[in-house]
Amino acid sequence: MTAVDSLLLGLATFAVVCASPGPAILTVVQTAMARGLRPALMLALGLSLALGVWGLLAAAGFGVVLAAAPSALLLLKILGGGYLLWLAFASGRAAASDEPVRARAAAGFRAGLVLNLSNPKAVFAWTATIAVGTPAAAPGLAWLLVPLATILAVAINGGYALVFSRRAMRRAYDRTRRWIDGMAAALFGLAGLALIRDGLIGAVRRA
Repeated sequence: MTAVDSLLLGLATFAVVCASPGPAILTVVQTAMARGLRPALMLALGLSLALGVWGLLAAAGFGVVLAAAPSALLLLKILGGGYLLWLAFASGRAAASDEPVRARAAAGFRAGLVLNLSNPKAVFAWTATIAVGTPAAAPGLAWLLVPLATILAVAINGGYALVFSRRAMRRAYDRTRRWIDGMAAALFGLAGLALIRDGLIGAVRRA
C-alpha cells in the first residue's frame, strides 16, 4: 500500500466516524432546525476545529500520555459528561416550554469548541485514524492527515447544518419541536451519563 493509499484510507475512516450520529452531529442538527444556517455553521466550525486540536495532540502522542494519566482522563470525562448533561437540561427546558425557545446552550462557535474539546475519546479515535492512515515508513504523514481530516470535518458538519436548516426542516421542527427537543434531551443525558460512567469504571479498574 502506497503512502497515498494509506492517507485516503485514513481519511475514509475519519469520515465514517465524523459523520456517524452522536452528540456533536445532534447539536448541529438541533441548532440548524431551531436557529437556522448561520448559528449551525458557526457551531460546525467550532466542532471541527476542536477535532483538529485533538488530532494534533494525537499526532504528537498525547493519546499515550493521557492513557497513562488516569486522573486527568477521569477529570476530562467527568467535565465532558457534565457538559452533555447541561445540554440535556437545556433541551429538556426547551421541550417543556410553551413558547418556541430559539436560544440554545449548544449554539455558536464557542459551544462547538467546548463540546468537542471536552470529549477525551476524540484523541483515541484520532490515534486509531492516524494508525490506519499513516504507513510505518512515513510517520510524518500524520501531520498532513490531520489538517486534511479537519477540512473534511468542516465539510461534513457544515453539510448537516446546510441540510437541516432548509425551510422544510425548520417548519417540521416548529411543528414537532417538543418531541425533537425531548429526544435530544434524552440522548444528551444518556451520552453524558455514559461518559461519566466510563470514566468512573476506568478509575475503579485502575485502583
